[in-house]
Amino acid sequence: MNAPESDLAAARALANASREPPWVLVVDDEQRSLEAMRRTLDEEFRVLTAPDAEAARGMLERHAIQVVLCDQRMPGLSGVEFFKQIRETWPDVVRILVSGYTDSQDIIAGVNEAGIFQYVLKPWTPEHLLATVRSAVEASSLQHGLQRLELDLRAGPRALQQRRELKLREVRRAYDFERIVRAPGSPLDAVCALAERVARYDLSALILGESGTGKELLARAIHCASPRVAGPFVVVNCGAVPDTLLETELFGHKRGSFTGAVEDRIGLFQQADGGTIFLDEVGDTSTAFQVKLLRVLQEGEVRPVGSSRTLPVDVRVIAATHRDLDAAMRQGSFREDLFYRIAGVCLELPPLRERPGDIVAIAEQLLADVSAELGRPVSGLDADCRAVLMGYPWPGNIRELRNELARALALSDEMQLPARALSRRLLQGQTGAVASSAALPASGRLQQRLDAVEAMILRETMLRLQWNKTQAAAELGLSRMGLRAKLQRFGLESPT
Repeated sequence: MNAPESDLAAARALANASREPPWVLVVDDEQRSLEAMRRTLDEEFRVLTAPDAEAARGMLERHAIQVVLCDQRMPGLSGVEFFKQIRETWPDVVRILVSGYTDSQDIIAGVNEAGIFQYVLKPWTPEHLLATVRSAVEASSLQHGLQRLELDLRAGPRALQQRRELKLREVRRAYDFERIVRAPGSPLDAVCALAERVARYDLSALILGESGTGKELLARAIHCASPRVAGPFVVVNCGAVPDTLLETELFGHKRGSFTGAVEDRIGLFQQADGGTIFLDEVGDTSTAFQVKLLRVLQEGEVRPVGSSRTLPVDVRVIAATHRDLDAAMRQGSFREDLFYRIAGVCLELPPLRERPGDIVAIAEQLLADVSAELGRPVSGLDADCRAVLMGYPWPGNIRELRNELARALALSDEMQLPARALSRRLLQGQTGAVASSAALPASGRLQQRLDAVEAMILRETMLRLQWNKTQAAAELGLSRMGLRAKLQRFGLESPT
């Protein structure tokens, strides 16, 4: 293999490695804090934990860790002292310091010496912690991307162009509108058709919908179907960051502009230059910040905090919120001029309870994903499980559905996921389905409709009590013989 071919093979190896979820190491001597951070991060990252610096060094030697979060106050080495050692031995690892103390001058000096990427204050929120680690991973990926680019350049312009085209095809395929799971005739068909149509034009978009309905997934599909697909897609959760921090996150800051600003920082708008920025939960921002955001969108330029000059940016803005912005504008908590700026086209995602026909299709896809992640094979959902999933109102939408399936899969040993593996909350939620007129016959004789209600009550009770006839008979005020007769009458039998 000659030198260019060797370099190209190395570049491909780096690209393949980058597709795996990144390794994140959390170091903290408090077990509760360690577990809380692990639970927050392990859905998106491969998380390792260590109670002290010595154990952490061993993990750094064995794993290709991209990001380290470390508590400042620990027995033995402090977080800053440990990061100084990491900087010398593993300079490419992104370092995040976690501390409840913000005014200590020695910590600020240590930040300079240890090259810390960011500072997370206690008590932290899950959303802010996730956003911080995502930014750190993006910074690490950018560095690795530069390395890959250098290798590709050695291999020649043709190889670089081929790799670029291959990458664009992979991205478009991964986030194609057809990959948004839905059943034939779903209410999402019209939403996706409109989104696909406007994606090709450089219009701002506002996605409305409850939390967990898939707003970010739709935004990524729009970006990947647009002429900006080769540019970055940058996500920021506006509701998870205080105004003072949100300004520096989006617009950047100059060194010395405030306590702890030890170096210049590029804002997310600049990072998204040439691509798309996704402003999630924009409805949670204050009116004071909305004025600053409006100016950026109108002028196409940002001014970093502490800077006297502006910088041009070329970005497409896709915003999202779960709030009723019409009501917010009437109340004065959201500016009308900002609304008209971000709402070039409005796309509304219906909640899961309004598209029950999609529930089984989405659940099967999520089950396959969770099965692969947990290494636990499963053949699908049994009939009772599908019935329970369709009868529950899903206030947390797709996010809640995924968590429920992951929990049930971990607790069940059967190849077909049974209804009894679902949480009690879901089984009890069938009562709500009984009261729903949509679940009852729309017409028919009174006795037929009463029979339908009685059958649904019996089914819900048996599922919730895991087919324990003694408990069910006692709860319903029936004898065991009477309960058995009703179950036979309505054709309800235990799945086991």
